[in-house]
Amino acid sequence: MANDKNGFEIPDQMRDFAEKSVDQARKAFDDFMNVTQKAVETAEDSASIVQTGATDVNRKTLSFAEEHMDAAFQFAQKLVRAKDVEEMMGLQQDYLRKQMESLGEQARELSNTATKTAQDAAKAAKKS
Repeated sequence: MANDKNGFEIPDQMRDFAEKSVDQARKAFDDFMNVTQKAVETAEDSASIVQTGATDVNRKTLSFAEEHMDAAFQFAQKLVRAKDVEEMMGLQQDYLRKQMESLGEQARELSNTATKTAQDAAKAAKKS
């Protein structure tokens, strides 16, 4: 038994109990920190995946805008070279048809990219 200057003795059982309590509290804290770190890593992984997906969407969107502007300039060049109204109408119909086809393909591509990003983020969350 421990004995201090005043003669007060701390029983061995009390000291053992206090030591076990501190050990248990330390273990509980370590477990809490491990779980917290895993949760942060999962959130970071998901955020990284979503950010990558957003970057892909932004790049594709910019590329699509460039394609549309190029098509518009090509259409304008053809239009000013048209010989009559009938040719102009044919050029307009062809331009609109191609633009609608292009928009449909681009919408599908963006949808696929968004879906893949969501699936990848969900997989990363499930891993952890």
